[in-house]
Amino acid sequence: QVQFVESEGGSVQPGGSLTLSCAASRGSFNDYALGWFRQSIGKEREFVASVPRSGDVPRYADSVKGRFTISRDNAKSTVSLHMNNLKPEDTALYYCAAADSPGSLLYTPITQLVYDYWGRGIQVTVSS
Repeated sequence: QVQFVESEGGSVQPGGSLTLSCAASRGSFNDYALGWFRQSIGKEREFVASVPRSGDVPRYADSVKGRFTISRDNAKSTVSLHMNNLKPEDTALYYCAAADSPGSLLYTPITQLVYDYWGRGIQVTVSS
């Protein structure tokens, strides 16, 4: 079983940057694909980014492509989301998640139903 320790969120102005991170407080990320999702008020939770066990070829939602970068450190069991050029529409509760992937180093799911473990959520507010 995986449990997360999440970084603090924050408030930033449009155009600003922020990095979110999750670490495994129990268990290891080694056998899991990792992802980030977000949920804004009044909207359903949506995919943001995911990275396979290998760390290669991450996937991104079109809305964040070119602005956000997902990365993982398997030795430290951490996953990060680096967010640049933030926009007001990026305001949301951000969730890290882990999907069991023992048989594949390249499995990079974007569907939240396949994720087995979830963080509690990190609030990000983008406002002037």
